[in-house]
Amino acid sequence: MDPTRDTETPGGMLERFGEIALRYGLVAILLWVGALKFTAYEAEGIEPLVANSPLMSWAYLALGLRPLASLIGVVEIVLALMIATRSFAPRVSAIGSLGAIGTFLITLTFIVTTPGVWQPGYGFPFPSPMPGQFLLKDLMLLAVAIWTAGEAMRPRIASRDEVSPRHQKPSVRSHDGAQVRGSATTGWRGSDERENDATRTG
Repeated sequence: MDPTRDTETPGGMLERFGEIALRYGLVAILLWVGALKFTAYEAEGIEPLVANSPLMSWAYLALGLRPLASLIGVVEIVLALMIATRSFAPRVSAIGSLGAIGTFLITLTFIVTTPGVWQPGYGFPFPSPMPGQFLLKDLMLLAVAIWTAGEAMRPRIASRDEVSPRHQKPSVRSHDGAQVRGSATTGWRGSDERENDATRTG
């Protein structure tokens, strides 16, 4: 969240609510579908996806369908819990979002490798209800994961800039006790410059 943004206006409040809905909506989806991976019907549902994928077929052959589905479920649940830590552990949340980005990039490759993605008799660009349209939703989930990753990283960048010496302007007390602040490029004001100021104001 941008600390300088006005959250008192209707637009600011809607934007803030949207941020919460995006992050924790993604958390809810990952938790939900991750838990479903432990069921038989969900494991059977992902079988054509992983069996035809060059990235996942080796794991399908090595582990079997149900163990692989359970492993995917564990990964999704762990990523969801990591993303949910944004308020107190932004680095962990960012790592979770990066993991979600990788997950959705992999699932989007199923559009290319899974038979039946395009509606028979129509072909590209007409996705079938299942699995075509089911897989296309991951485009939006990928976009949300990219945003949550970037937003969670931003506070660390801001805090690093705040403590950087080159962002701080030096200051010195003048003869009359007033504080004189120099610019970041010119440094402190010299005594001649302060005397000239006193002459102009005298």
